[in-house]
Amino acid sequence: MSGSVTPRNGEAAPVRADSGNQYKALQDKLRRLVQAMNSVSGELEALLQRTRDNARRAGQAADQIARAGLDAKYPELTRAVSDALTGADVQVRRLNEMAAQVGSATSEVRATHARLYQQLDNVRSGRKEATPVPGFFAH
Repeated sequence: MSGSVTPRNGEAAPVRADSGNQYKALQDKLRRLVQAMNSVSGELEALLQRTRDNARRAGQAADQIARAGLDAKYPELTRAVSDALTGADVQVRRLNEMAAQVGSATSEVRATHARLYQQLDNVRSGRKEATPVPGFFAH
């Protein structure tokens, strides 16, 4: 295992961390990050439901195994699977909440960025003359 996280669909990360931080490029990156967080939230909801269903089924299987009179270790092991899935359910729920928070915070950052810099971008984009690069007057 390489130690890196690869999206399930095999695509690259939704937003590249590069130097393209002009107003429109940054607004687009923030928009795509919000979309990615909304998308992952839907996927996590589905995972949450599957995890709950599997935990319930494992608990039922443990009960059935116990009623079948098999060795006591088998229902115990099956119940341990149910307990582990229940624990995973809690963590998936927390992850889903965090994804929602990241999406919400990113939306706020995007709105603040637009409020602070959109008018400046409109002025700069509307001129025919080139404008100095940021930091030009600082030297």
